[in-house]
Amino acid sequence: MSTTLDLPAVTVLGLGPMGRSLAGAFLEAGLRTTVWNRTPGKDRELTERGATGARTAEEAVSASELTVVCVVNNDASDAILRPDDVTRALRGRTVVNLTADTPHRARDTAAWAAAHGIGYLDGAIMTAAPSIGTPEAVFLHSGPRDLYDRHRPVLEFLGGTHTHLGEEIGRAATFDIALLDLFWTAMAGYAHAVAIARAEGVTARELAPFAQGIGAILPPLFEEFAEDADSGTYSGRINPVTSAASTMAHVVEVSESHGIDAGVMRSVEGLARRVIGLGHGTDGFIRAAEVLGRHRGTEAPRA
Repeated sequence: MSTTLDLPAVTVLGLGPMGRSLAGAFLEAGLRTTVWNRTPGKDRELTERGATGARTAEEAVSASELTVVCVVNNDASDAILRPDDVTRALRGRTVVNLTADTPHRARDTAAWAAAHGIGYLDGAIMTAAPSIGTPEAVFLHSGPRDLYDRHRPVLEFLGGTHTHLGEEIGRAATFDIALLDLFWTAMAGYAHAVAIARAEGVTARELAPFAQGIGAILPPLFEEFAEDADSGTYSGRINPVTSAASTMAHVVEVSESHGIDAGVMRSVEGLARRVIGLGHGTDGFIRAAEVLGRHRGTEAPRA
């Protein structure tokens, strides 16, 4: 018969909405969970559920072989992990950093961890806090495969899917940045669409079901354009850039006729015109990815 002491132990540093959800999922699974936050008092609900509230970060990381960090950025995680007392306590243990930041910062933190004998995995959470502990949660991880395999049984108590993207430590952050780029530019587009619709007397509720229809068009296009981008074919058989640029101009015209800032669409139209000017007007819009990369010498040979 197992006891509480037989269960894995885990420490969670950072108790914002996501950190509290992570700690809550571990508690729900019955793990011995130690929590700590820079601002006192945020651990109350978790300690009432059975978590151990640590007085210091050093005490918190000393309680478990595995520490999961989720704070606002790597400046915050560095401030927690890199003081000498915490660094000493982490030697021989593992940190899984689920803090969102850049690939460069992930590599910097991994180098610091390696220099101090600390196991390090970087990660990203691609769903909202309420998904944690449910099948809908999505976690991405990068770093040493053996370290990931060792701690995966504990990480899986967070629910959802866990994908190891490779040993190069910056890969999880790269996926995170790229996907957040997609999300926030899409949300900016939706906000702009609502502004135009309202200016023409259409409510956001009226627009919403048709906006969802536009959204449903995107997944198969992502798949097709990914093949085009990786193969360098850039097919424009569905919608060539020349046609796309024309519709973009219409959006700019209507926006500005109502005094609505069209800066984002003007930028996108400008990119489309640049693609056309380079002789790729019959290609699909994904040719823009190759054009955007030209400043760093990543363009494919012109077809």
